[in-house]
Amino acid sequence: MGPIDALHLDAPGLDELRAEVQAAVGRYAAAARTTPEFRPGQDTVPVAGRVLDAPDLHALVDASLDGWLTEGRFAERFTAGLRAAIGRDDALLVGSGSQANLLAIFALTSPLLEAPLRPGDEVITPAVGFATTVTPIYQAGLRPVYVDVEADTLNPTTEAVAAAIGPRTRAIVAAHCLGNPFDGPAWAELAAAHDLLLVEDCCDALGSRIGGAPVGTFGVTSTYSFYPAHHMTTGEGGAVGVDDPAWRRVLRSLREWGRDCWCPPGVNDACGRRFEGRFGELPEGYDHKYVFSQLGFNMKMTDLQAALGTTQLAKLDAFGAARRANFARLDAALRPLEDRLVLPRALPGADPSWFGYPFSLREGGAAERRELQRFLLERRIDSRLVLGGNLTRQPALLGLDHRIAGPLPHADRITEAAIWVGVAPGLTPAMLDWIAESITAFLS
Repeated sequence: MGPIDALHLDAPGLDELRAEVQAAVGRYAAAARTTPEFRPGQDTVPVAGRVLDAPDLHALVDASLDGWLTEGRFAERFTAGLRAAIGRDDALLVGSGSQANLLAIFALTSPLLEAPLRPGDEVITPAVGFATTVTPIYQAGLRPVYVDVEADTLNPTTEAVAAAIGPRTRAIVAAHCLGNPFDGPAWAELAAAHDLLLVEDCCDALGSRIGGAPVGTFGVTSTYSFYPAHHMTTGEGGAVGVDDPAWRRVLRSLREWGRDCWCPPGVNDACGRRFEGRFGELPEGYDHKYVFSQLGFNMKMTDLQAALGTTQLAKLDAFGAARRANFARLDAALRPLEDRLVLPRALPGADPSWFGYPFSLREGGAAERRELQRFLLERRIDSRLVLGGNLTRQPALLGLDHRIAGPLPHADRITEAAIWVGVAPGLTPAMLDWIAESITAFLS
C-alpha cells in the first residue's frame, strides 16, 4: 500500500471513469431541477440565494477530480474571465469579499508604495454601510471620516465627500450601496484634484455601471464578493481588481504572506533569480520564496471555488438582467405608495445591477419598521435592514477614533425606518407580486 494521500492521476482508465462520473452528475442535476408553483403565504420568499445549474455541478466535480486544491487551472480561467467582466487589467482571487476589503485597505499603507498612508491619516467613507468596508480602516491604524448619505440613493453626494476633506485626508473608501452606483466619474475627478486614493467596494454591485463604465474602474483598486447572496457565487470567495503594476505587486504580496516572490502555487523560479540578490540582513542568495518584504496574509482561493466561478461568470449578464427586471417589476408596483415610502433612486447615467429593493417608511420609526418586517415574515417574505445602518452607532465602533463630518440625519433615518426586499434571479414574478401586495396591505 502506498502513501494514503497519493493520487496517480495518470493511471489507465481514469478518463473513462471521469466521463462516467460526469454523466452521473448530469443525471443528478436533471433530477434536482424542479420548479414547483409558488404558493403565496406558504412558500418562503428569500431576499437572495444561489442559483446553480448542471454546468456548475459539472465544474465543481471536475475540479475535485483533479485533486489540486489550491489555485490551479480553474483559477487561471476564472481570473481571465473576471478581468474582462470587471474592466480591470488584473484580478487577484481571495477567500471572501471581506478579505478583499482588508487587502485593499492594508495596501494603502504598504511600505512598497512611494507614499503610503500613515497611522492617523484620514479615510472618507459613507456613514451607512457594512462593517467589513470600515473595519479594516481601523485595523490599519487609519482614521475613518463618516459622511451622510442621500435617503433615496443610499450613497453620499460628491459635495458631501468634498466637504469632508481635511488636512490629513488621504483616501476615500466607499461601497456602491446595494448595487446602486455612487458618482464614480465625479469622485475620481475629486480624488485626482486632492491627491486622494479611491478604493471602490463593489461587493454588492458586480455588473453595475455608471457613465458607461463598470463600477470598480474609477479607483486605484476595487473589491468584489462571491458569497451565495451576491451577484454570482463561488460559495465563499472574492477578488481585488487592479490596473497599476506597482499596486498589483503590493496586493499580490499582501495576499501571499507578504513575500517578495511572485511565483504562483506549484511553480519555482518564475523570475529566474530565485537564489540571487540580497534582502534586508539575510545572507546573499537567500531563497526568494522565503523573503518577506511586508507584513501580509494568506488570502487565496481554492481551485474548486474558482471552478464554480467560471460557470457562474458565464451567467453574470443573465443574472444582472434578471435583477434589473425584478427590480423594475417591484418598483412599478410600489411607486403608487411613494407618499408613504421613500423609494430608491439611481443617478443619471447609472445602470445598477441591484442587490435588493430598498425603501424607508416616511412615517414612524423603528417600532413601525419592526412591525412591517414581522408582517412580511407572517407571509413568509424575508427582508433585511440596510446593512449596518449608521455605523457610528454600532457597538463595536463606539469609542473608537473617527471623525463625523457634519450631521447624519439620513443615515439615522435609514437606521430607524429602512429595509430591503429581494430582487435576486431566483425570485419569480409571482413572488415579486406577493411582496408588493403584502407591503401594500401593511400600509393600508
